[in-house]
Amino acid sequence: MRKLKIPCFILTIPLLLTLSLLVNAQSKRAPQYVVSFDSFGSVKVGMTVPKASKALGVRLARDAGYEGNSCYYVSPKGSFKNVAFMMAGQQIARIDIDGKQYSTDRGAKVGDTEAKIKLLYKGMYKVSKHPYVDGHYIEVKMKGGKYSLIFETDGKRVTSFRAGRFPEVGYIEGCS
Repeated sequence: MRKLKIPCFILTIPLLLTLSLLVNAQSKRAPQYVVSFDSFGSVKVGMTVPKASKALGVRLARDAGYEGNSCYYVSPKGSFKNVAFMMAGQQIARIDIDGKQYSTDRGAKVGDTEAKIKLLYKGMYKVSKHPYVDGHYIEVKMKGGKYSLIFETDGKRVTSFRAGRFPEVGYIEGCS
């Protein structure tokens, strides 16, 4: 009986190591698109559309309904659902997130409670009344004040959030 336990143990160790390596390889291949004050993954505020398209690996196309080149939105085509980039001239000025699949570098995301956002950004946020719904804006300014995160809530949970530079990150109705 004792002889049987040792070979099983010896076979189990390589199996566990192989499984661990496969899981690590899988997680390294799956790109992490985390939102920070000035970026969405490798896409940075200040990039042009061609550079951002290359960084994402998908084409960014102009959204309908925007005239002129002073302010408009572009969105990834075919993937990265619920992400849009506000353009100011030829540069990305802001990143808008409307879905639960992306989080900030501190783990905040759509669907989180106001309490969680306040805990994640303790001592860094300012709350103001949402101008259209019975909710709030929770604004977190980056040290130095050049960039900000703004979480929109319905009074209880985050419904969307945006990141970017001033003044664009503070625009209430997108470009209008």
